[in-house]
Amino acid sequence: MDSNGRDSFDTDEDPNASSEPIDPAEAAFDALVDLAIGEIPEPFAGQLSTVAFVVEDEPPPGQSPPGQVLLGLYSGVPRTAWGVDNVPIPSKISIFRGPHERLFRAPEARRRAVEETVFHETAHHFGISDDRLRELQARRARPNRG
Repeated sequence: MDSNGRDSFDTDEDPNASSEPIDPAEAAFDALVDLAIGEIPEPFAGQLSTVAFVVEDEPPPGQSPPGQVLLGLYSGVPRTAWGVDNVPIPSKISIFRGPHERLFRAPEARRRAVEETVFHETAHHFGISDDRLRELQARRARPNRG
């Protein structure tokens, strides 16, 4: 407080910034997520204004299907289910740091996995189901015969 009893801070400092040191591993992972979001092509990228991308340490308890590891989670109403007035409904895409770091130790493998997870969860925002995503991935993995 200053001499007049008001809260004061140096104008060069962000009053909302945490005083905790930034973990370089967390910052690197956050950068991978930001990079992946930046790779979402138009016209899809232009339709993500109602989506919050959030990095979380671990999935919530009970969210992972038995025998599977949850790397990301889409929470919201897909655009294909919006009402006739097409009013935007907020959505959230969570990317889970812990499972990515445990499963993908090599930097390039982790980068690809984060990008795939961001794209996968973004696809859910556009109403694409897991079954359809698996079908598309299988088609992409097959050699092109032509």
